[in-house]
Amino acid sequence: MNNPMSHLRLGTLALLWGSSFLLIKLALAALAPTQIALARIALGALVLLGLCALRGLRPRGGPSLWRRVAVAALFASALPWVLFGIGEQTVGSGLTGVLNATTPLWTLLFGLLVGREARLTGTRIGGLVLGFLGVLLILAPWRGGEELSWGVLACLGAAASYGVGYVYIGRKLTGPDIPPPLALAAMQMVAATGLAVLALPIDGLRPIGWDPVALLAVAVLGVLGTGLAFALNYQLIADEGATTASTVAYLMPIVSVLLGRLVLDEPLGWRVLAGMAVVLLGVALTRNHRPTTPTPTAPKPAEPTTTPTTTTTTATATATAAPATIQQPTTATTTATTAKREHGLRHGLRVYADLARNHPMK
Repeated sequence: MNNPMSHLRLGTLALLWGSSFLLIKLALAALAPTQIALARIALGALVLLGLCALRGLRPRGGPSLWRRVAVAALFASALPWVLFGIGEQTVGSGLTGVLNATTPLWTLLFGLLVGREARLTGTRIGGLVLGFLGVLLILAPWRGGEELSWGVLACLGAAASYGVGYVYIGRKLTGPDIPPPLALAAMQMVAATGLAVLALPIDGLRPIGWDPVALLAVAVLGVLGTGLAFALNYQLIADEGATTASTVAYLMPIVSVLLGRLVLDEPLGWRVLAGMAVVLLGVALTRNHRPTTPTPTAPKPAEPTTTPTTTTTTATATATAAPATIQQPTTATTTATTAKREHGLRHGLRVYADLARNHPMK
């Protein structure tokens, strides 16, 4: 890896996201699913807003942008987190983590339906089919459907909701009018907080139980598993690229299964392990492609002029101009600053596009 700290970030990210299902299970001892979702979203929003303040970013935009952010917040944050809480009332945390690993399969499927995925090879089709066969192996419908409970369907619905959200983000939240990734994430969490409040009448109006372990679990889930984890993922993508960062998707279900077994003594059947391996193999095959991107070409140096008032303002012309050429300092400074900002904006958009495609649990 390019950055020596990236191994630590990757391991920390896998632990934070992989343990989120264990934390949800613990939090259910005192809170309803909608209460857990609201608490983690609100705490995550506070962390991201604090990080924006430290970096001098302002999460703001017009009504059109906020409408798009609200849709992304619904499908990529509020809805799946409520569904995971509902599902884990009857489903083990380890199995929930395995079902969450189907998110890339749903993302590819919905991308195909809306024409987002232009390149589909036989390998990727095989991976998609193989991944869903792994889900069938876990659920074992030939055994009378005893594993196919409403809780399992809720968890699969959460993974499918992620898929819808990520496809929408890739279509509607990339472009020159979009704020930097960290500011956009804070906006998404703010919007998701409002949506989670609206969901409270479902089951969140009951009193919160006093259970220190449950309350600590939801606090860790919000501050670390939601706020800090996103910042770590963003930095990992910026340092190592989306391909390296996406390997966390393969580590998460392993962490969730192990923690469920070690902490909660959840049963670990061979079908769950075999199904998890098949699902992860299918996910790996669906990602076995490289998008075609044009090779950037260096701009041609502009010809320097000999008239001071019409001197070109590009950095290349400044470097190649003859000594007799007079360059206006204020114009050169303004141009360099503008170029730096444009480069930063383009880099941020590329990073967020990678994040939208590879972020397994936003």
